[in-house]
Amino acid sequence: MKIINKAIAWIMAAVTITASAASPIDGLLERIDPGASKKFAVSIKKSGDTDYFQLSQKGQKVAITASDPVCAAVGLNWYLKYYAGIQLCWNQMQAALPTPLPQVTTPERHETSLKLRYDFNYCTFSYTMPFWDWDRWEEEIDWMALHGVNMPLAAVGLECVYRNMLLRLGYTDDEVNQFISGPAFMAWWAMNNLEGWGGPNPDSWYARQEDLQKKILARMAEYGIRPVLPGYCGMMPHDADEKLGLNLTKAAKLWNGYQRPAFLQPTDARYSEIARIFYEEQEKLFGKADFYSMDPFHELSNAEGVDFDAAGKAIMAEMKRHAPKAKWVVQGWTENPRDEMIQGLDQGDLIILDLFSECRPMWGMPSLWQREQGYGKHQWLFCMLENFGGNVGLHGRMDQLLENFYLTKTDPLAAHIAGIGFSQEGSLNNPVMFELMSELPWRPAEFKKEDWLPGYVTARYGKSNDKAQEAWSVLSNSIYNCPRGNNQQGTHESIFCCRPNLDNFQASSWSKMQNYYDPTATEQAARLMLQAAEDYRGNNNFEYDLVDIVRQSISDLGRRVYQHAIADYKAFDRQGFKRNSQKFLQLIKLQDRLLATRPEFKVGTWIDYALRAGDTPEEKALYEWNARVQVTTWGNRTAADTGKLRDYAHKEWSGLLRDFYYPRWQAFFNSLDQEFDTRKVADPIDYYAIEEPWTLARNPYSAVAEGDPIAVAQEVFKQAFAN
Repeated sequence: MKIINKAIAWIMAAVTITASAASPIDGLLERIDPGASKKFAVSIKKSGDTDYFQLSQKGQKVAITASDPVCAAVGLNWYLKYYAGIQLCWNQMQAALPTPLPQVTTPERHETSLKLRYDFNYCTFSYTMPFWDWDRWEEEIDWMALHGVNMPLAAVGLECVYRNMLLRLGYTDDEVNQFISGPAFMAWWAMNNLEGWGGPNPDSWYARQEDLQKKILARMAEYGIRPVLPGYCGMMPHDADEKLGLNLTKAAKLWNGYQRPAFLQPTDARYSEIARIFYEEQEKLFGKADFYSMDPFHELSNAEGVDFDAAGKAIMAEMKRHAPKAKWVVQGWTENPRDEMIQGLDQGDLIILDLFSECRPMWGMPSLWQREQGYGKHQWLFCMLENFGGNVGLHGRMDQLLENFYLTKTDPLAAHIAGIGFSQEGSLNNPVMFELMSELPWRPAEFKKEDWLPGYVTARYGKSNDKAQEAWSVLSNSIYNCPRGNNQQGTHESIFCCRPNLDNFQASSWSKMQNYYDPTATEQAARLMLQAAEDYRGNNNFEYDLVDIVRQSISDLGRRVYQHAIADYKAFDRQGFKRNSQKFLQLIKLQDRLLATRPEFKVGTWIDYALRAGDTPEEKALYEWNARVQVTTWGNRTAADTGKLRDYAHKEWSGLLRDFYYPRWQAFFNSLDQEFDTRKVADPIDYYAIEEPWTLARNPYSAVAEGDPIAVAQEVFKQAFAN
């Protein structure tokens, strides 16, 4: 009875929060610009089977009519971009609206049959937001609504559910904390890859995450956003066979050196009991959902002996027993979901996220991961992955994204497409790609990037400028147009972030990088942006882009200088080697200075969130260590070196460049320089020994921007490209 009363109390609290707001769009407008809600007339009216928004004029007010609050937010975003010249972005969700507002002289209506619009990857919760507080989450939910998201993954607090479940099953607090990972590694724990790394967590962490998730879900409920909660598909501590007498599958005991959780097969006699406890504990904390995310056998190549058909039916049955009308959301990634697992499931009960639709679609069209019959009878979402590891770098597949998306209009294998999704591993980067993707459902007529880009640039900066337009044209035909057939995972990684060797190319172990653009294109774009800079002084979006584009040009220059230095070394040209190796090290320092002008590119911003998540010195130390390790070695020596996880989440950030990447390169070049004297190949450098001290350090890093971004960009660019 106490359980029921607690659940009712939480639901009533959420209802009270919803009822207290005059309108979710009024609240959104007031957060954007206090008093702005009085300038708009927003009405919600159902109209047919499609989602829609319509812009018109109602006296002095801009009228937005839409099928639901999220569609109204999309309409507001459309108006702000294409009428008011205001593009809200992750780093600025507030703006001063013009007075009077530009009028909508001709009513404008947009609609879509793609009614499901997803957001997030489990990795996003660790690579981008492990330490976010409610203030930051509030902005993110507003961003989601403005961009049409109505079914985001809501994975905050999953550790609280597992903790309660395991305590009910007889585990102690200490044993639970040996199983659950630390905050910066929660995604890979949730995906059945590792146990315990980064922990143990204090009790206050669980209380914090429970409270945060309740606030997140309450705000989503105000908008009518339907979250995707994690479901249960069998993950258990690796010792649950001994502890609970379970018959566990341990197909792979280690993941890159880490102990993997075990897997309780859904066909096991006790699966139903444990799944029931999981859902009960989740409902007590966070209520029920219309969607549940479960990814059994994720990246599990050795799954011999698994009855996939029976497993799929058992997982679905337990979810349906808990929430009869809910749908199972599963990732389309490598071999998942296995055809044998989904073919016996009823149509309408499963939604598949085609995670990498812009590059390796699995829904049926030709690609590296093509499924000849697609997903058969099941619904699926066209997703853009875009970023791996939260790496910094300009990147996009503009032509391929558009071509692949519009093929879904005519290909019979795409008949059951139900929406789109953002499935990035790391967020807060390349806003141009997220704006383009978010508009696709609302633009049914096929278009080219050249048709769309001028409007984007004008909206992003509030006015047009020929040099800025030319810069973006150059970028859209080079670094933002990774071609079909190039299957690299995300950005063209920065040479500065590589562990040095004589044949450096990619920073992480699995990026599959290939050269696909002329590196002088980013230099050209940077020059054009610098020529436009005075016209946009003080413009947040422009100054962010300017720093990012100049950063990319210096990174690309660094790759060329590195090649010259290595050629000089191999040619035994000591003077040339000294000149180019010193030039390379100078570029790292210049890059560090440039990036310090924006908080988005400072390691201090990342660490500051971690520190603010802790209440005691011990908590702050644990969370800072989590933050430092994740973006560098990723783990201990075994995971970093043998498992090759090091630098997977590398960041071209101020502070990291100066104090982490620079010492590695300096040691490398010093070692090579000594060979000119010794005439012997130097001993291998123990890079982990150089790296680990930084992960353990507590030296402060500021999160505050340093210097004028335009002036510093001009000076740094001039020095970098001086002959």
